[in-house]
Amino acid sequence: MRIPVEIAKGSTIDDHKEEIFQILQGDRRVIYFHGWDGIGASVFLRSIAEVLSSTRSTPELCFDRIIHIDCSDWKNRRGLQRAIAEELELESSIMDVLDKEDEEDDFYGVDESSRKEIKSVSTEINNILINSRFALIFHNGSDNEVADLLNCGVPWITSFSNNVMIWTHKRRMLTIKKYEQDELLHELRYTHLFVYDRMEYLASGQLYALLCKEADIIVACNPCIQGVNQTMVVNCSLYKLFLQCSISKNNSNWVDVASNYWICDGILEKDITLETSVALHREITWNCDDNVLTKLKRHFELPFLIVKENDVYEEGSYRWISVTSKDREMLGMKTLPAETSSFFLEFVMSDQPTMLPNGLFEHSNNLGVLFLCCCAFNFASPPFLKCHSLRFLGLDNCTNDKTGEGKDHTEWVCLHSLWVLDLRYTDWNEILSPAKMDLMDNLVELSMEGVWCWQYTTCLPGRLPNLQRLRVIKPTSGPDISPDACNSFMDKAKLEILDLSGNNEMEILPNSLSKASVLQVLILDGCNNVKNVLVPDGLPQLLKSFSFDGYGPAFHRAPIVKLPPKQERPSTPAIKEGASVSNISLKGCSQLAHMFVRGLPNLVELDLSGTAIRTLDFTTMVVEVPMLKRLFLLGCEHLRAIIWDRDSDSFRLKLLCIDTRAGTGFLRPCIDQNKSFQLEVHAIVVDARLARSLWLLLYNHYAAEDVYLSIHVTSAVYSGPNQSKVTYKEKKIDIYGDQVSLPQLVQADRYSDVQSMVGDIPMRAFPKPPTNNLDRQIEISKRVACHGQWTARCHEAVCRIPACP
Repeated sequence: MRIPVEIAKGSTIDDHKEEIFQILQGDRRVIYFHGWDGIGASVFLRSIAEVLSSTRSTPELCFDRIIHIDCSDWKNRRGLQRAIAEELELESSIMDVLDKEDEEDDFYGVDESSRKEIKSVSTEINNILINSRFALIFHNGSDNEVADLLNCGVPWITSFSNNVMIWTHKRRMLTIKKYEQDELLHELRYTHLFVYDRMEYLASGQLYALLCKEADIIVACNPCIQGVNQTMVVNCSLYKLFLQCSISKNNSNWVDVASNYWICDGILEKDITLETSVALHREITWNCDDNVLTKLKRHFELPFLIVKENDVYEEGSYRWISVTSKDREMLGMKTLPAETSSFFLEFVMSDQPTMLPNGLFEHSNNLGVLFLCCCAFNFASPPFLKCHSLRFLGLDNCTNDKTGEGKDHTEWVCLHSLWVLDLRYTDWNEILSPAKMDLMDNLVELSMEGVWCWQYTTCLPGRLPNLQRLRVIKPTSGPDISPDACNSFMDKAKLEILDLSGNNEMEILPNSLSKASVLQVLILDGCNNVKNVLVPDGLPQLLKSFSFDGYGPAFHRAPIVKLPPKQERPSTPAIKEGASVSNISLKGCSQLAHMFVRGLPNLVELDLSGTAIRTLDFTTMVVEVPMLKRLFLLGCEHLRAIIWDRDSDSFRLKLLCIDTRAGTGFLRPCIDQNKSFQLEVHAIVVDARLARSLWLLLYNHYAAEDVYLSIHVTSAVYSGPNQSKVTYKEKKIDIYGDQVSLPQLVQADRYSDVQSMVGDIPMRAFPKPPTNNLDRQIEISKRVACHGQWTARCHEAVCRIPACP
């Protein structure tokens, strides 16, 4: 650490405020505040901003501007600049510059994380701040220190400056870690003083108060979080900490379903929206030392108990209990307390599972969440049948032991209350029988991993009426039932997530999938025998995420609607032959914005017509599809860029059809079967800037004489000073904005014979190719203002470029 380090003195947050204010009156003008072993830093900075905004009695603490910037949820440097501009309330013309540059980057396919600040905006910010005395409160979510602020126009803050800055780093995580363990903090160069405190020095009740304030920030920063109060978020945070500290690394994927536990334990309401669950799961992440629980116990009574090897269970009233044992002992536990609402029991063993003790659930009327790993019990009469409030049942590698307690029950009352059933490598046929499923009328989620295959879905019609999430993953065997699954989803009007990863025996998707009208996520990773992703009536329009990874299923389940990230996917294909699928049609899925397709060597056609895709990236979204010949992007009004793989050996595209107009349907162009080209491009684009993506395709992969082009620009919406150049071999076509007249756009002396007026009615379908024997056609249809209204007047220029000799 090259900078001075100072430990704050005081036992309350107010004490630390006073100390910071004293420091600000000295010559240390850039201060980093680490919080109390990391926690509470963001809360503290917000309170500093509030006090400085109202302070007028101390001249040294009076500033012309208090600039409070929260970029803890880091996007890019331009996002930081936008936050500064908004805080300074810059003129709308300046904000328009940021918007236009973002739009321009969209069409260039610039990655969101790579977007930089704009010089003209930096100049404007600097002009405002250079003669002001300001205090900057900065929540920094980037991996850099504060140098990005300089590039955004914030004047340099020196030790002799009148300006001050207090900042902290990556506070979106709930961090409890000594500053010595944070590597980035050892690289500080622009900070004058590092201030921190220890958690043990906080007065009684102060730590819990900090957690409550952190909860308020989470709710305030996420408008999508509805119906959730401070107490709920604090309890969700403590529950997530309980999970991270209790479940072994071998079973860490059980932490991924934390939102299920929150609901089934009663912390959150059952009808909470998917968006709220996603936001809470994303925001609540702990980054802790190993001894975090010891630190927390000094400040308030934790609502949970974690018992691990070398520990002994101590009786008490615990809301959540976790027991992890490496042998066959329960570490002193005989019966669960009546107050317990969540119980996790894990035997970390490789041999035969351990028999559950008799009477363990004797008083568990309040139990809502039950997780058992490597346990044995009588499947015909499980010991938790008396848990009438049970809502979540998770079983991992459990086996049947007929010597267990109880008699065969014909009526399992606990199944009526069950909301989530999660079976992993637990072959329990009894609970999946039609008779038992008929009892699960409140079941919201059913997950099976390493058990039955996709054919199990034939048991679903007429059952599980409230099912919202279905996962049938990595099956090891199939049930003795009919393989006809066409009607599996006829009555599944509430189904939102369907994950069939690893079902190698599945060859067709059920036709009834179109009846799952609110389906948002479809995952087919490792379904390598599926011939086509093609449903006669189309996939549901509300589908938001789609994944088909020929490499196989991901290692961890995606939390709710997000797809698994790259690091949680296989790095090599599961089989050499690759997936069989030849046609994927997501046509009409108007909400689809996230997709991942990889390792599909037989894929010939991909139809994304009518989707909400903005950037189609063949380096990250659609990867290793060497036989792809036909790509349809009709009615993709949100499309801004296509990023092509530069490896020419991995590309065989022969037909590309694009139409970015809204409401025109998905009519395909007429293809001349008598002509053969290496590539045909039929495009109707509303914004000429999309032509940049077409140029990159042509430039990198095709010879000029083997390409047919038919490109129609229906309106030139860009009127900036720059021009978009589409350069192709020796041919150069400059497409300018709508300030440029038609004769400038098309050289009249060379192409005057093809300029024509084609009427006042907007073009609804792809135009027929010209009668002349031409292989290049570019049309620009320009909209003009007429009596205050926009009419589709067709100044249509046809630029026909003969094939190269």
